[in-house]
Amino acid sequence: MASTYNDILERLRFHLRQFTGPDVEITAQTDLINELAIDSVKLLNLIMEIEDEFDISVPINALADVQTVHELVNLIQRIKVARQ
Repeated sequence: MASTYNDILERLRFHLRQFTGPDVEITAQTDLINELAIDSVKLLNLIMEIEDEFDISVPINALADVQTVHELVNLIQRIKVARQ
């Protein structure tokens, strides 16, 4: 089943709130490191959750270009399209 951008964004927000708490505003432009304080350990945990949630495999080197929630959503979309 194809996931829309907004569907992926909402599902990703759910997972991010496990690290940030429910009161933190998370938008597409939110910076994962500077605004959400996602460190390397949290990032690896998040990636494992993303892989389970979306049934994908995220290459670690692909994360080098990901800074915002929007960029992470786009990465998830690209990986999902590539495996179809």
